[in-house]
Amino acid sequence: MRAPKFADPGAEALPLYVATPDSLEGVLAELPEVAANWARAQGARASAGEVTVLPDAGGSPVGALLGLGGDAAQRRGRFVLAGAASKLPGGTWRLATPLGADAEAEFALGWLLESYRFDRYRPQDGETAALVAPTSVDAARLEAIAAGECLTRDLINTPASDMGPPQLEAAVRALAADHGAECQVWTGDALLTENFPMIHAVGRAADTTPRLIEMTWGTGGPRLTLVGKGVCFDTGGLNLKPGGSMGLMKKDMGGAATVLGLSHMIMETGMDIRLRVLIPAVENAVSGPAFRPGDILTARNGKTVEINNTDAEGRLVLADALTLGAEDAPD
Repeated sequence: MRAPKFADPGAEALPLYVATPDSLEGVLAELPEVAANWARAQGARASAGEVTVLPDAGGSPVGALLGLGGDAAQRRGRFVLAGAASKLPGGTWRLATPLGADAEAEFALGWLLESYRFDRYRPQDGETAALVAPTSVDAARLEAIAAGECLTRDLINTPASDMGPPQLEAAVRALAADHGAECQVWTGDALLTENFPMIHAVGRAADTTPRLIEMTWGTGGPRLTLVGKGVCFDTGGLNLKPGGSMGLMKKDMGGAATVLGLSHMIMETGMDIRLRVLIPAVENAVSGPAFRPGDILTARNGKTVEINNTDAEGRLVLADALTLGAEDAPD
């Protein structure tokens, strides 16, 4: 993962001017004449998300005008300015129009999220636009939030051929190592020994063994337990999905990816929390040992569950993990 970062605060940067339709003429009046005339010639209206690169007399960029839109557009689009990150030419930019601390934080975070690219299989070439963080924002905190979001996106975007239960476990271990957290994993038949029968039942038909992954971090503060669904691929099992419904099932571990991204944010910002993460990681596959419609399973908490459809696997693996998570009564 290459998490987006802000540019060096001391870097030379081109200005970004922000205007609404009502403030546009006032903003243009403050610009060099060549730049203002260019913006007018381009038909700049300061509509939501509009980007106009402003040149000098020789055609070189001297800044850019970003459209914020009217009140209705601003209410609809939380990150309305952030699209500039992918519309501007490469180089370093800085916000030149004061927006207020909250709006500047929103703009800066949106910029980082807009800068995300999934480049594992197709590297991105060329210089990208970078932003000097506004002085009003906590740049490190925003970078931590963006990095957690980008981790989540990377895990979900990775196809199941490279993101099965073993690779998901490796991602948890890497995150734990980065932050000094502890990791424990129950795999295969150990799930039966330790009483996680439904996680085992759902994942036992796959070539990759099912597992329950636990990560713990922190020694003080309230106890927070996050449980994320880690079905790395879901065929539907014996109640096989049609092809159209199976095509995006690499995302069925999105719950696990989300709690890992959130965990990065928590640990990177040093929150006063005792964090516990539980991820049942399985593939819902089809083979001889697959669980069947009509089977009755006994969950970790002793309740019996009749299987009417094997494509309802997520609630089964989550039930065992949620039971474990509740056993030490987190806050």
